[in-house]
Amino acid sequence: MKIAVASGKGGTGKTTVSVNLALSIDNVQYLDCDVEEPNAAIFLKPKISEHLPVEILVPVIDEVKCDYCRKCAKLCAFNALVVLRDCTLLFPEMCHGCGGCMYICPQKAITEQHRKIGVVERGTSGNIDFIQGFLNVGEPMAPPIIKKERSLIDNSKNVILDAPPGTSCPVIETIRNTDFCILVTEPTPFGLNDLVLAVETVREIKVPFGVIINQDGIGDDEVDKYCNKEGIPILMRIPWDRRIAEAYSKGEPAIRVFPEMKKDFQKTASLIIDTVIKQ
Repeated sequence: MKIAVASGKGGTGKTTVSVNLALSIDNVQYLDCDVEEPNAAIFLKPKISEHLPVEILVPVIDEVKCDYCRKCAKLCAFNALVVLRDCTLLFPEMCHGCGGCMYICPQKAITEQHRKIGVVERGTSGNIDFIQGFLNVGEPMAPPIIKKERSLIDNSKNVILDAPPGTSCPVIETIRNTDFCILVTEPTPFGLNDLVLAVETVREIKVPFGVIINQDGIGDDEVDKYCNKEGIPILMRIPWDRRIAEAYSKGEPAIRVFPEMKKDFQKTASLIIDTVIKQ
């Protein structure tokens, strides 16, 4: 079972839900796919045993062979190559490593070399197989890091994928081909606005989903009305409680401070399994 945990905006409680769900069920593999700012390790405190570099292939231009025909620059959709009268410029941070420029070059003036853009770490937190990715500072492309994390998925385990916030390419790379997606929101106008965007995204990639309302009680009932109108199941409500926030600020998972919440997360997991079985 692969369960992604996502949200339309940051700060709604994705990691809170992901971590506490992982600690509430058995046989778990945890992937922190928020590679620009992973923070699940603060709560799970894993022992890291592997560091796996992530690289992409970028072009190398042989200026002796290049006749400046500009075919490579015209092909590149991301403007990573600019051909001037007597030189070809490469902007490696903009290159997506597709290899098209090397393929199309009539003079065979382009080869490729590896460029490191980040790292994936693997370890354990108790009985949890823990994986997290880090995108190097200044790098624009998170999906290759997330793909590397996903290549380590153990299909014999219950896999929790903690997605980045928003609805962009890194989120889609995390959610795609999962069995279920939990969308975490808060009962506020901002929470509802970004929930709607997240719902549209998950529906587009055809992954079954449900909603968890975090900080329940601080806002209004518009999220409930929206979910009822759209036929979206509300899987769980996490109440607004200062003690939960205090535990979070200390790096303590909510279920270790409030053990009674563990049953709520286990019930949520059971609901998800029932939903997936019925698909």
